[in-house]
Amino acid sequence: MNTIKHTIFGISLCLCMVSHNIQAQKKAGPAHYTFEGNIAGLPDGTIVQLIPGATHSSEPAFQETEIKDGKFIFDDFLREPRLFYVTFGKNKGSIPVLIENSKIKLTATAVLNNEGRITFSDEIITGSKSHDYYKKETAFREDLNKDYAEYHKGTEELSKLYSKARTAGNKKVMDSIGNSPEWKSFEAKEKAFFTKVKSSSENLITKHKDTWWGPFFMMTQYSYFTPDQKPVFEQFSETAKKSYYGQLVDKDLNPKSLIGTSVANFDLKDKDGKPYNVKDIVAGKKYILIDFWASWCGPCRKEIPNLKTAYSTYSDKGFEILSISIDKDEKAWLKALGIENMPWHNLLDDDKVSKAFNVKTIPATYLVDSKGVIISDNLRGAALEEKLKELLKS
Repeated sequence: MNTIKHTIFGISLCLCMVSHNIQAQKKAGPAHYTFEGNIAGLPDGTIVQLIPGATHSSEPAFQETEIKDGKFIFDDFLREPRLFYVTFGKNKGSIPVLIENSKIKLTATAVLNNEGRITFSDEIITGSKSHDYYKKETAFREDLNKDYAEYHKGTEELSKLYSKARTAGNKKVMDSIGNSPEWKSFEAKEKAFFTKVKSSSENLITKHKDTWWGPFFMMTQYSYFTPDQKPVFEQFSETAKKSYYGQLVDKDLNPKSLIGTSVANFDLKDKDGKPYNVKDIVAGKKYILIDFWASWCGPCRKEIPNLKTAYSTYSDKGFEILSISIDKDEKAWLKALGIENMPWHNLLDDDKVSKAFNVKTIPATYLVDSKGVIISDNLRGAALEEKLKELLKS
């Protein structure tokens, strides 16, 4: 009889524990996400992919499915919220969504243009508290967009004239426009705008230094890192640094060394669209400094006078410089070239070359010997001068 009582009590206890665990799981929320989409205007069979965002690199699809009756669904697990671009029709159009382990729904209306691109309207995303918070914290971007449009008003024609003069190499006209009150006013407003952008981004990141949001916003606010951002990363808590995005930032700020590896040959175009083969540029040179930079990179621009000093001192002794801009805005790159007047080859990156060098922060420099082997990296200022003096002392 006691055995039966104990058995019944044991079963009751197990049932109680199972019930308690189920209730606890309900209170804790789902252990995975379900992401449902309802998109009007797209045909059945349209490919839908979740492409990881805020990674500073091209990523393969995390998940893929197809639209059926205007709907699609994804189901999986994430250790922490992550940004994804919901792309349609093999990257013909996309919608950014911060996905977390919850029930998320997306509704929108799609329109296909004559070129096959897809645009969206009436977008509504529900069920993701992270997405809602992301939108709230980055709402200031709308004001920045208005500021950008405002300070460009009335300068369109002047910018065209300046661009035309630069293309023609007419320095007299460039100087005339550059010294005009209208252009100086434009440059002052532009400087104030980018100061505001910098301040807004830094405040957003610092506000979230104790959680994964800090490194996440660091990835979204900067398309490329410079050494100036290392102190920004160091302010993060250990929890933030060990998060998914914290590890991505760390990897970008502290890339793996390529010293001892050989440089593959590559082709890029100069400001006139003329293609150059790197082997032709460096032929007969003893040492070549490959310099990755961008027009918007302050530390890169500050380093150019040092590069000019090294070039004038050692170019007749077998030293060459090849600058490669990672600018996405070609006009900004051309404008910087006109201002900086660098007396060596300047080419525009095609994304492939910078990735081959694993460029994660700029300025990034690689000193290459005559055999095409990288012998040193990140040489700047006095360090570059000292290294060249050692190598070319004879």
